Amino acid sequence: MIAWITGKNRGIRNGAVIVEVGGIGYKVSVSAYVLGKVAGTEEVSFHIYTHVREDILALYGFLSEDELTVFEALISVSGIGPKAALGILSIADTDTIRTAIVNKDPSLLTQVSGVGKKTAERVIVELQNKVSAPTNAGGRTTTADGDAIEALLSLGYKVSEARDALKAVPDGVKDVGEKVRAALRLLGKKK
Repeated sequence: MIAWITGKNRGIRNGAVIVEVGGIGYKVSVSAYVLGKVAGTEEVSFHIYTHVREDILALYGFLSEDELTVFEALISVSGIGPKAALGILSIADTDTIRTAIVNKDPSLLTQVSGVGKKTAERVIVELQNKVSAPTNAGGRTTTADGDAIEALLSLGYKVSEARDALKAVPDGVKDVGEKVRAALRLLGKKK
């Protein structure tokens, strides 16, 4: 099984990065957030999950081991396949996903196409004891971040831009509206 891949970025096709290693191009499916991060880079490195079924052999890439761990936990839940898990990782970072699970909040998970309320609740029940609350500085990542990301996406920003802007928002800002306004001010300065 492939666990890690580093090579030349040969382009993006249908939600995947083509990684050239030793003259061979590997199609590595990634989340929208990862696509935003690696677009335009010459070389890429991914932690890899190799998905094997009788009719498919697919590679899924992640920028951190933490993303890979959350992905593997998500696909262990009945009804969540690799595409749905990538969808969840596209709309929220791993701390936000963990917070939603620990707080028993299915609203973040239901934002993903193909994940209904029952499936989201199943994820929470099955992962409740397997996932711990995030231990980031100050515990500042909340499900409000997921709502703020959704608002920024609806305004036309990329997932990576929204996440980066929200990380720069001061810790004291808790309200979703205030988070969005602060992120918009930061995004406006970049343009």
